[in-house]
Amino acid sequence: MSALSVQETGIPGLLLVQLPVHEDSRGWFKENWQRTKMVAAGLPDFRPVQNNVSFNSTPGTTRGIHAEPWDKYVAVIGGAVFGAWVDLRAGESFGKSFSTKLGPGQAVFVPRGVGNGFQTLEPDTGYSYLVTEHWSEKAKSGYTFLNLADSSVKIPWPIALELATVSEADKTHPQLEEVTPVQPRKTLVLGANGQLGRALVAAAPSDGTFEFVSRSQLDITDQSQLGAVDFSGYKTVINAAAYTSVDEAETAVGRREAWATNVTALGHLAAVCTAHDLTLVHLSSDYVFDGEQEVYTEEDSLCPLGVYGQSKAAGDAVVSQVTKHYVVRTSWVVGDGKNFVATMAQLARDGVDPAVINDQHGRLSFASDLARGILHLLDSPAPYGTYNLSNDGEPVSWELVARKVFALLGHDANRVTPTSSVEYQKGRIGMAPRPANSTLDLEKIRGAGFTPRDQFEALSEYLAKESTGV
Repeated sequence: MSALSVQETGIPGLLLVQLPVHEDSRGWFKENWQRTKMVAAGLPDFRPVQNNVSFNSTPGTTRGIHAEPWDKYVAVIGGAVFGAWVDLRAGESFGKSFSTKLGPGQAVFVPRGVGNGFQTLEPDTGYSYLVTEHWSEKAKSGYTFLNLADSSVKIPWPIALELATVSEADKTHPQLEEVTPVQPRKTLVLGANGQLGRALVAAAPSDGTFEFVSRSQLDITDQSQLGAVDFSGYKTVINAAAYTSVDEAETAVGRREAWATNVTALGHLAAVCTAHDLTLVHLSSDYVFDGEQEVYTEEDSLCPLGVYGQSKAAGDAVVSQVTKHYVVRTSWVVGDGKNFVATMAQLARDGVDPAVINDQHGRLSFASDLARGILHLLDSPAPYGTYNLSNDGEPVSWELVARKVFALLGHDANRVTPTSSVEYQKGRIGMAPRPANSTLDLEKIRGAGFTPRDQFEALSEYLAKESTGV
């Protein structure tokens, strides 16, 4: 009896599984699908939703080659088949093939877009296949086909096709040169008009694998809009949409809006991602902490001060229940749009000498670096979970940042005067409490292979681009 093992085949993602088969005088028994053991052995945790069984009474029954719009796991439950697979996905491996004989001791994991064909070799042969989407007539429109006798792939069918039992439909499928390659599932970015959304537009590959929508195009607080989206064509959702009016969240209207967007709508989005087995990337905030510690790790307990922070903390808890998730926690975001650095730059040019808080400390997080870090997580084998992500460097106060902005723009940094949080809030009604310390520990994101830039290096580049309009 062979041990359970998962082997690569030469087609990316197509995996051959060796299954232990227990035999005696009565017959045989095997664990055809055992999630825990097989995932540990190297099979993707693909979470099937439907099990189909095919039975063929005579040798030579031949089916295929069909590339379906889902992943599947194929195993023989009696008899033997000759299996053939051809990569029909766009990319360098398009047209690459793999074939082997399958008995009860073998199974194959077939990723979406890889064409599957088989030929029965023994009487009364059956096989089962688990799939990750429910079959429907609508889903069938997403199939891609290749001719069993394609002249370029040249699959070595043990029984000649002219002697085999083949359906009329399978006889008429196109040759490889006529096949339109299967495109990869997309990444959907919500909140494309925000600072992070715009940075992702600039940083993401321009090969059509990313789709960007603004709130005017898809408002996740509207369940009917969310329910109308066909998520079968996506693999990842990046949620860059949020209610971020920190002070307004302290009002009766703002409180409702903050929770509606940052919690309730996020819960609906999380449910969709769970149902479709999508990866959900969600942007979190330093406001989930009270600022009493000097540095916060991903493991520290959430303890928000104000309504905005409370809604973000609740949202983090919601997202953490999605199997495939990245909660990206950041602080002091600077990008294309309204932000502290842009405000200080305008004040410097307008001749205004600001008083800036000097008892709140943290690090800047430039949207361009956040975007690069998020794309790195998606492209790497980084485990799912929460990651702190900001720029690097010594923690600084808002006052020091303002002074740096003035100096980099050629203005006198002494025009910036320090003030305390208490003094700044005098006369200002409805200001939300802010964490005194927002510094995030970056060891986990470094361990995932991403090195954040120094915040002042990024600040210099940001101001240079802003000055030139590039």
